[in-house]
Amino acid sequence: MDLSLIPVWGIVAGIIGLLVAIFFAKSVLSESPGNEKMVEISKAIQEGAMAYLNRQYRTLIPFALIICIVLLIVKGWPAALSFLVGSVSSAIAGYVGMNITTRANARTTEAARTSLNKALGVSFRAGAVMGLSVAGLGLLGVAGLFMLFGDAETINSFAFGASAIALFARVGGGIYTKAADVGADLVGKVEAGIPEDDPRNPAVIADNVGDNVGDTAGMGADLFESYAATAIAGLLIGFSVYKGHGAGEMLFLLIGVAGILSSIIASFFVRTGENANPQSALNKGLWGTNILTAAAAYGLVNWILPPSYTAANGIVITPNRVFAAIVCGLAVNILIGLITEYFTSNQKKPAQSIAKASETGAATNLIQGLAVGLKSTALPVITICAATLISFQAAGVYGIAIAAMAMLSTAGIVVAIDSFGPVADNAGGIAEMAELDPSVRKTTDKLDAVGNTTAAVAKGFAIGSAALTALALFNAFAELAHLDKIDILVPTTIVGLFIGAGLPFLFSAFAMEAVGKAAFDMIAEVRRQFREIPGLMEGKAKPDYAACVDISTKAAIRQMIIPGLLAVGTPVLVGFLLGKTAMGGMLAGGTVSGFLMAVYMSNAGGAWDNAKKYIEEGHHGGKGTPAHAAAVIGDTVGDPFKDTSGPSLNALIKVMGTISLIIAPFLR
Repeated sequence: MDLSLIPVWGIVAGIIGLLVAIFFAKSVLSESPGNEKMVEISKAIQEGAMAYLNRQYRTLIPFALIICIVLLIVKGWPAALSFLVGSVSSAIAGYVGMNITTRANARTTEAARTSLNKALGVSFRAGAVMGLSVAGLGLLGVAGLFMLFGDAETINSFAFGASAIALFARVGGGIYTKAADVGADLVGKVEAGIPEDDPRNPAVIADNVGDNVGDTAGMGADLFESYAATAIAGLLIGFSVYKGHGAGEMLFLLIGVAGILSSIIASFFVRTGENANPQSALNKGLWGTNILTAAAAYGLVNWILPPSYTAANGIVITPNRVFAAIVCGLAVNILIGLITEYFTSNQKKPAQSIAKASETGAATNLIQGLAVGLKSTALPVITICAATLISFQAAGVYGIAIAAMAMLSTAGIVVAIDSFGPVADNAGGIAEMAELDPSVRKTTDKLDAVGNTTAAVAKGFAIGSAALTALALFNAFAELAHLDKIDILVPTTIVGLFIGAGLPFLFSAFAMEAVGKAAFDMIAEVRRQFREIPGLMEGKAKPDYAACVDISTKAAIRQMIIPGLLAVGTPVLVGFLLGKTAMGGMLAGGTVSGFLMAVYMSNAGGAWDNAKKYIEEGHHGGKGTPAHAAAVIGDTVGDPFKDTSGPSLNALIKVMGTISLIIAPFLR
């Protein structure tokens, strides 16, 4: 067996993923975009989204070039090139996905005039373009660079490049989308009393742009980063555990190959009937991917790994033990999704309890929402702890790393399901703004309701995968820094632990504050237009959508800088000023604190959102009641929780991990 050919398999599988993404893109673009009004609205959303991405990446170019030059001087041209490839690949994935999802929205609306299944097909295929681009570019980049340089330590800056872009994409995208959403909701729904996506609302286009910026480009960059970091950390651990290049290292690339091919096959399972629940169709794709990946993994571990291998710490590693760790990673995928769905779905008790609390005002809504978010951290913690212990018992640190890789190998289908949500949401908005028959909105609302749940589940997946990725990065850091243990009785370790645990709180505060500042400008602009444009409320005049898009764009770019620099700069300062034991403590504290904060904020925000939707369905008095007004306020507070600070913490803990790999050899 020639193991040197396995990176070639990774390259080929990555290219296949990209080719299928192109096929899906052409399929989506072949659909009719609808009438002139629908095309006009869709074009406005697309132009706003692409203008934001262009400005974001232009802002990041000087930052990326400075890091590239530093890496060139300190670590040589292979590290600098790897960083550049990681940054550019992440940006390309964002561009491709955003371009297709913003062009698919009107096509989904038009398809909804025909059937639910056709609308689902268009929106899901658009999401699959993003999903397969993320997985394809991630696998292609890691396998290609590994084949070029033959050393995982040399190419770990590929993951750092992806992390840096993902951090700013998450923070900036979250600020953009929530500034628009808060302005549209508080002034449009509460003050003006007009429906969601009403064309009279000046912030409605910015709000629709924000859905794509946050849940398509942001989520794609987040999971691209996780994919790259996990694969490279796995290669480092595989090299260390199996004492050199060989089967233990190559298995990580093979699991990536199995995952992307399984995602492609399972994507063709996503179909639904007119009276069926679209969620069931999406679940077929997710379950299909996990089952196919598990089946392929069983064959791969028995084919490539030796029958028995004793690691340096005495743990005996066998193919079946490694397979158990892989199944563990895939199980975390499913369990985290189910837990997140329970705490955020409007069909479950937690969100319904928040809706009930809204009957007595905004204060009780907020109290109950905070309680639900705090409660929701327990089961994910137990899940991650169980997965860590089982994986370690099965195959040591190698088991933890391969479990993380197994979970991330399904990123293609997870991002596809997540990106489907903004397309469906935009489709409903276009149906409303284009004043189509109510039956069309009814169809898109079925997709949108599912999209809200899939978005929450995808956030849960991103958080869970970030935790496992961070564990893999932590072990890889220990290998590179030659740390056998981290003693918490050493003062520098405790200091690092506290700094790491405190960083997510400070980071979240900056992100939340940024949304508040941006929303202040947005609310002032929406109020101004309602006040100064004659006939706007009567529908006789057209609002200035572009002004609101511009406010969100400028605010997001301006406000994302400080949180980003805080995340990148703090680990470097701690590492070089306090040493590698403090850096180890910081990684431990940041991972635990960041994971808990991310789960708490994302689930609380999702529950607040769906409590509002539960009331809008007619429960507790329905729309226009005091309970609805209280729920809108709760949802507004939850918006930066679930779409800005919470998801950005995934990127934060992974940035700390990838930076630690870069600087580990230089720490004392």
